[in-house]
Amino acid sequence: MIWSTVPPLACVGGRKLDGKARPLRAGKLDLDVLRSLLETHTLVDSQVVVGPKIGEDAAVIDVGTDRYWVVASDPVTFTSEEIGYYGVVVNLNDIATRGATPRWFLATLLFPENSVIGDVETVFSQIHKACQRFQVSFVGGHTEITPGIERVILSGHMIGEVEKERLVTTSGARAGDLLLLVKGICIEGTSIMAREKESELLAHGIEPPAIQKARNFIFDPGIEVLRAARIACDSAFVHSMHDPTEGGLVNGIVEIALASEKEIQVDLENIYIYEESRAFCKAFDLDPLGVIASGALLVTISPGDLAAIEGALGEGAIPVQVIGQVMKGPARVLAKQKGGLKELEPFSRDEILKIFET
Repeated sequence: MIWSTVPPLACVGGRKLDGKARPLRAGKLDLDVLRSLLETHTLVDSQVVVGPKIGEDAAVIDVGTDRYWVVASDPVTFTSEEIGYYGVVVNLNDIATRGATPRWFLATLLFPENSVIGDVETVFSQIHKACQRFQVSFVGGHTEITPGIERVILSGHMIGEVEKERLVTTSGARAGDLLLLVKGICIEGTSIMAREKESELLAHGIEPPAIQKARNFIFDPGIEVLRAARIACDSAFVHSMHDPTEGGLVNGIVEIALASEKEIQVDLENIYIYEESRAFCKAFDLDPLGVIASGALLVTISPGDLAAIEGALGEGAIPVQVIGQVMKGPARVLAKQKGGLKELEPFSRDEILKIFET
């Protein structure tokens, strides 16, 4: 029963509510709730190769040629700085993890009522520059001034193409695969903290140069995974790829396990966490494993392909480390700890949300 995680009765203003009427917290929907909604309300046809499913961030459509269309949709809600760049890249990443090439971008842009023409021009310029950088065409969308919001909101949509034999899915992880983490965590979350909470970081003793460096994390080491995904797919037979976003690294691994219906055993003790990320998370009492992690890439491959992919990524100066192994089901994630294995539960919401509550 999908509402088993919610108490059957709640009380708001003296009025009793059943589970379905209980107000939801900020962040992604509970996985059980989302799964039930997708299973209940999904309509697909024979051209849909990959439809809506937990962990699968882009749909795949057979358009009757030698290539599939890959279609993704993602909003930007945690920050408004560089929102045009964010919007292009977070959607581009979902295309990249299919082994596909991003081609066409659309955006819905909602501006608050106090916006001026310069605000709109800035976002359009950011989108244009990002599309130009990644050779994507900005082909349309919708722009309006929206009552009731405090800052700009962008919802992006990306379409890409992939040769049918090169398609990669989240669900493709195989028993015996190694789980790789490409780059580190938590790039996007660190940049958000630097851009949205600079004064608080200074108050916690973080030096200005570190904050300035972290502001630039969206560009270096970068929140995009397109280059890393291309190198991985060109150098090895990649079985599965996934970019951990909301809920951080842990939720990204859980989503691979659920999508592929496999058990994944991971060693979280030596995960590559950027120095600034570790310091910022400590300042705000956040678990870096649950902080929005765009810029990292999760890949599963056969052990025999490890040397090739490590060599290719190394030539590109892209960090990569083995963090786990894929086993036969059931679908779950087990963390290696002293004395044995412990099952990991997904974060109920992204850790970054805590910084907006203080």
